[in-house]
Amino acid sequence: MGRTARDTTLDGMAHDNHAPEQLAPLLTPEGWALVNSLGPYREEDALALSTRMRKAGHSPELVAAVLSQARLRVRAEAKFGEFASRMLFTRAGLEQATRLSIAARHARRFVDAGVRHVADLGCGLGADAMAMSSLDLEVTAVELDETTAACATMNLMPFPHARVVHADAESVALDGVDGVWLDPARRETSTSGTTRLWDPEEFSPPLSFVEELAARGLPVGVKLGPGMPHASIPAGCEAQWVSVNGDVAEVALYFNALRRPSVRRAALLLGQDGAAELVAETDFGEGAQPQIGPLEGFLYEPDGAVIRAGLVAELADRLGGHLVDPHIAYICSAEPVDTPFAKAYRVLEVRPYNVKALRAWVREEGIGVLDIKKRGAAVTPEELRRLLLSGQRKGATKRATLVLTRIGDDRVAAVVEPL
Repeated sequence: MGRTARDTTLDGMAHDNHAPEQLAPLLTPEGWALVNSLGPYREEDALALSTRMRKAGHSPELVAAVLSQARLRVRAEAKFGEFASRMLFTRAGLEQATRLSIAARHARRFVDAGVRHVADLGCGLGADAMAMSSLDLEVTAVELDETTAACATMNLMPFPHARVVHADAESVALDGVDGVWLDPARRETSTSGTTRLWDPEEFSPPLSFVEELAARGLPVGVKLGPGMPHASIPAGCEAQWVSVNGDVAEVALYFNALRRPSVRRAALLLGQDGAAELVAETDFGEGAQPQIGPLEGFLYEPDGAVIRAGLVAELADRLGGHLVDPHIAYICSAEPVDTPFAKAYRVLEVRPYNVKALRAWVREEGIGVLDIKKRGAAVTPEELRRLLLSGQRKGATKRATLVLTRIGDDRVAAVVEPL
């Protein structure tokens, strides 16, 4: 905070020996060439690779930096695909970085809104800036952390429409900018590691700063953690939760021209079969009123993004189903309905939750593999699985799935089979 804005350059970063990710040795022609010459990295080859680089005359500092970066690039493939092999990362930056598949959707919002120049405030490693630049948007990427800004500079080098500025996001002039994207820092770093922040006013920049920008009428979007409580989400914006292959990655808030007029909350699911979205125009706590009914027929486990967006009742209505408890996100229907928004199971039987009786059932049925799912039940699936399978006869191979939940004051265990 309070630093003077300046363009980040390689010369300005190359001698930062305090960089926690040992980036300084890589920001030289020798280091950059060496880290890009490795090819696919495997941890079992690390010792031999280290020995070979040292015999070639490379310093221990450079070798350590190269190996550290090689490990990060392997981890980054899940988010960046083939682009990871030519990027620079920090551990903290990679953890918070946007997947490119999601960043592309962020960028498309700005293009569709007619924006030409985006200020990416808190750009991190530059994932969103990369996606925006690839759509020919001009991007001014701003990052306060010096080490992360150095990574972003390298990662955005192939994109002529992007530049990185090392500065406090709240102090940067927005002259000539007609859209703003923000990815606030939501972790506090200390000598013992990083701690997640939950108060939106402790983010850097805080959510109130985002609202101030939106009040100017600018098209504004902000990426936040998916656990953002509904009460903290400002009025007048669209909130879209995004999950990738079942893992909820973020909630993005869109203001003004970036917001779809008829959408207040949305759940966007991205997977191998493409994209699917469930939306509602009503505010949180409003909209469809769920029906309550028995745990029978077919059970649906909504995707986490649907739950986070408060769209369980809307999904139940779409499925022609009902909730088994007004406070539990399990839906049942009489007939099976194909849906991308939930995992579906056939209910075989419903038992009272009793460990002794369930253990006898496991033994009598010859179950050797047991999947346990739970909502509204104060049990640890791993510990319960160990208890239920202990003492089972050798050679038991039958597979079963238990769903533990609460219906009113009663705890139950439903035996189900995945559809």
